[in-house]
Amino acid sequence: MATAIDRADMITVFGRCTVEYEGRAASHLGPGDRLVVLKPDGTALVHTDEGQKPVNWQPPGCAHEVRLADGEVRIESRRTGPEEELTVAFERVEQVSTFDVTDERDLSLSGTEEDLRQRILDDPGLVEEGFEPLATERETPAGAVDIYGKDREGATVVVELKRKRVGPDAVGQLDRYVEALERDLHADAEIRGILVSPSVTERARTLLGEKGLEFVSLGPPE
Repeated sequence: MATAIDRADMITVFGRCTVEYEGRAASHLGPGDRLVVLKPDGTALVHTDEGQKPVNWQPPGCAHEVRLADGEVRIESRRTGPEEELTVAFERVEQVSTFDVTDERDLSLSGTEEDLRQRILDDPGLVEEGFEPLATERETPAGAVDIYGKDREGATVVVELKRKRVGPDAVGQLDRYVEALERDLHADAEIRGILVSPSVTERARTLLGEKGLEFVSLGPPE
């Protein structure tokens, strides 16, 4: 394994181990069967047989080291900013694999909020007839608005985009943008808030009505 680390290989180790973490906090996992993944970029992941997320991990930029101590195979992953150390001590190793991995391809995502934004910019009438986008990621004291524009009557329109079905949280976010712009712009400015997503929950639909906000059913292109 030490040679594989020096070669910047990807390494997987499966066996019975304990796990210790020292850093911004401290944690301990007692003996159990776990899979450890060491990546060339310094990432370290510790997986159990449940779920998709690791139970312990270290981010890219860590230094990996492996050594024998007290009859155990010890894998140590350290970083210095901030000071953190993950130690996995194997009392029994069932399997070790090393891989010389090359992957120069970028992940291509479809159906994202960016796809939805571009769909509207290409055809603003999907929001409503006469809608004119003026800016994207327009900053407000409450955060950046996805699409900022005006309607055919000249009123300011704030458009919040979501790529899937949403609940009250999305309505609250849109309402905060509208309130922030009401404070930012001149007192008699008319500001409309429109939530764009494939669908909303019943509670979200009710809240939209209570807040005087609008909803347009639209999703990213297939």
